[in-house]
Amino acid sequence: MPEAPYIPQPEHARTYRYDAVDREFLAQRIAEFRDQVARRLAGELTEDEFKPLRLMNGLYLQLHAYMLRVAVPYGVLNSAQLRQLGMIARRWDRGWGHFTTRQNIQFNWTQLTDVPAMLDALAAVDMHAIQTSGNCIRNTTTDEFAGAAADEIADPRVYAEILRQWSTLHPEFTWLPRKFKIAIRGAEADRIASRTHDVAVQVKRDAAGAVGFTIQVGGGMGRTPILAVPLFEFVPEAEFLRTMEAILRVYNALGQRENIYRARIKILVRDLGRDGFLDLVQQELARMPLAPYRLAPEVVQAIRAHFAPPPFAPAGDAAAALARATLAEPEFAAWVALNTRPHRQAGYASAVISLKPVGGIPGDATAAQMEAVADLAERFAFGELRVSHTQNLVLPHVRQDELYALWQGLLAAGLATANFGQGSDIIACPGLDYCALANARSIPISQQISRVVDALDRTHVLGELQIKISGCINACGHHHVAHIGILGVDKHGAEAYQITLGGAPGNDAAIGELIGPSFSYEAVAGAVEKILLTHIGLRAPGERFVDTYRRVGQAPFKEALYARA
Repeated sequence: MPEAPYIPQPEHARTYRYDAVDREFLAQRIAEFRDQVARRLAGELTEDEFKPLRLMNGLYLQLHAYMLRVAVPYGVLNSAQLRQLGMIARRWDRGWGHFTTRQNIQFNWTQLTDVPAMLDALAAVDMHAIQTSGNCIRNTTTDEFAGAAADEIADPRVYAEILRQWSTLHPEFTWLPRKFKIAIRGAEADRIASRTHDVAVQVKRDAAGAVGFTIQVGGGMGRTPILAVPLFEFVPEAEFLRTMEAILRVYNALGQRENIYRARIKILVRDLGRDGFLDLVQQELARMPLAPYRLAPEVVQAIRAHFAPPPFAPAGDAAAALARATLAEPEFAAWVALNTRPHRQAGYASAVISLKPVGGIPGDATAAQMEAVADLAERFAFGELRVSHTQNLVLPHVRQDELYALWQGLLAAGLATANFGQGSDIIACPGLDYCALANARSIPISQQISRVVDALDRTHVLGELQIKISGCINACGHHHVAHIGILGVDKHGAEAYQITLGGAPGNDAAIGELIGPSFSYEAVAGAVEKILLTHIGLRAPGERFVDTYRRVGQAPFKEALYARA
């Protein structure tokens, strides 16, 4: 068992609970890695020998220190887990953590000697760092409003957990040609940028109400951005894992291992064509009898029981109480309008906690803030939390008449920024401040741009606007599918930034178009300001930036950016 004592989980939080087998496995894995760390520190292992071992445990070597990436399966946390993450940040990092676009958390100032103790502390709350790095099936992401959204067809967390159990240490897929990312959603609305993934899954129901899945394949960002294409329109629930296994087998056999830049499944699908890839998957399925791979109803039901709805209270006059509170407090009303979403249960809402204060670092939360949010989750949301791919936190189940008290608690913690889905809600990777792969800084650029956007928004109300920043071509900031995307590049030894316009991550998914030559570090925030001022001058009433751009085209934006004075 872990050295750190096990911490009981919140009684009502609907998160998957490990059993004795899970916990014993983690204890053995940590003991194994503790020995490997000791051998590295003693000089018995070189860094090259240690690298594959540490990557299997989520440990990267960054510019200044090791970075530990912790798995948050499908973005679901309970309050005890978040509180423990805050403790880890305070004790073994520099007092904060960074939430990522894969719904995980990273500690960027990790000392190698501390890693086994950090892993013990994670295991004490049923967490780990396995398969957060390396050429394996990474953390499956899903909708941060799963199990709560008013438009949900079925809860995708059930199937995300099934995928987690199927993929963890899968003997065939531990050493894939390249990392592999899956996203699954349970609503028609695509809130998870699903088509940017190697495999995108949507939970559906057929005419009889039976659950099945639409599957798309071959998406990915990086130097060759491609959106996933349809593969199967409806896969019955019983055949889900068999189909996923067949897709992975084809990729594992044919992915271009000899070329890291061509090793992702998107290149295989592109080169074979959708029909060619589908033919190979169907050939593989023909060799796979259903019985050994059948997803049995009793298995699904056993997993679903972990995600049963919390004990909601009757709605009463919760909606009326919320209406009175918003009338009395305009600042609160603005937060409700932007940072809450409709709930399937009458009298409740989902509340987004923005980790994007104007001028702040996107996705960062201090230890004190994590602990404060854990307390608020216990008080207002049954101890349940979510991490979103947009680097925010969510309390999924809050009574409408308690939103005001929640907002006051967020104000006290410095977490009440009302900007979800707005221009200052910027996605950004850590960039050259931390990452050894980056060409340019992302964090200070995001801080500058958020201030520009906030100043414009105060007088012009920009509305929905997605700005995303990556510090290198690996595109961890998802810049390819941003309304305004920014990519840091090295230009003759200096930081420079390319700008793309017109991308989108959702149901209208599109890859942004490069607007023209890059901008210097000093000029890029001003360039974004010119783009937004051009939009303000051209937009129709209520029109989003991306819709203005698609209507009028690139020319007026290019003229604003590059015309000689």
